[in-house]
Order: sequence, then C-alpha cells, then structure tokens
Amino acid sequence: MDRNQEKIAGLLLAAGASTRMGRPKQLLAAEGVTLLERVLGEVLKSDLDKVVLVLGHQAEEIKEVIGRFLEDPKLSVIENRHYKKGISSSIIAGLSIVKKSHDHVMILLADMPHIDANLINLLLDRYLDSGFPIGAVEVEQKRSHPVIFNRNLYPELLKLQGDTGARGLFQKYDKSVCLIEPDRFYDDRDIDTPEDYTEFQKALQDS
Repeated sequence: MDRNQEKIAGLLLAAGASTRMGRPKQLLAAEGVTLLERVLGEVLKSDLDKVVLVLGHQAEEIKEVIGRFLEDPKLSVIENRHYKKGISSSIIAGLSIVKKSHDHVMILLADMPHIDANLINLLLDRYLDSGFPIGAVEVEQKRSHPVIFNRNLYPELLKLQGDTGARGLFQKYDKSVCLIEPDRFYDDRDIDTPEDYTEFQKALQDS
C-alpha cells in the first residue's frame, strides 16, 4: 500500500479511576487547562488521521470539561464500561472503532503530560519509514510511550487481558520493533500519585 494512502488512528486512553491519585487525574489543573485537555490538544494537532478518546470513570463529567474539543472532526469519544478490567479493555474498546478503517493504531496515555504533536509525528514518520509492525519511543535506552502497531497485530491486541497493555507483543516481536529517540528533551513520566503531580507542577514553574 502507498504510504500516503495509509490511515493512522490514535487511541488516547483516559478511562482509569485514578485510585492512587484519589481524584480524577484527567481533571487535574495543568497551566490553565486540565491534564486531559493538555494532552488531547496536542494529539489532535498531530498528523494522526483520527483520534479515539477512551473514557470510563466519570466519563460524563469529563466530557463536559473537554466540550470545546467535541466538534473536532478528527475526534471520536467512546466510553469503556469495562474500564475496571484494566488498560487492555480500553485498547480493545478503542481499536474496535478503527480496526476496519485504519491501517495503524497509536496508543497514547492521557496521564503523560509531556506528549506533544512533534513527538507523535516523529514516531509516526520513523515507524512508517522502517516498515516494522511495531514502533515506540525510547527514553534513556528504555521503551516508553507512545507506541504504534500495524493492522497485522490487531487480532492480538484484541485478545489482550488485564492491566499490562501490549507489553507482551514487544517481547514476542522484539526483533521487529522500531524504537525512536525523541529529537528534543522528552519527560516521559506519567502522573499516578499526588507526589507525581506536585513534581509536575514544580517542573512547570521552573521551566
């Protein structure tokens, strides 16, 4: 298939209950917007053809907060009613929307506040150039997020279980992974706990 004809969807996972945080991470303040708005805005600015936002815990409240994005033609918002079964259930819910229409799917985590359009596009371009079925960002010689998969792996993604995501596919196909290093500093920490959030806010003030 001509690369220019290939369609790439992004799955932005934001369904979790934020149990370690004690309040919804998606709605934490981040430079005048919520954490989810910050990440969603960057994902929508990227070269991804479609973005599926997967909500779960407090989905209706979150939809109200992100209302300004809902008219974006690239965005579909779905609710994963099985989010308590772990991240795999959100991957399956999102992939089910795009599996027939899109040739590649990128998985992005809404609690990683430093994901931006530049990083997404860099991963997208390098992955497509490589011809490998899997791609990921690499930070300090460790695999990180976002990650991206070719449609040949959709059947295996749809069989995922529990809260481990697609880690097993990286192990199974370790010789067929395109790892890319960011072309500028990228803080790949996620926000899980109040301490993480405090560090994030401090880093914003210091920057």
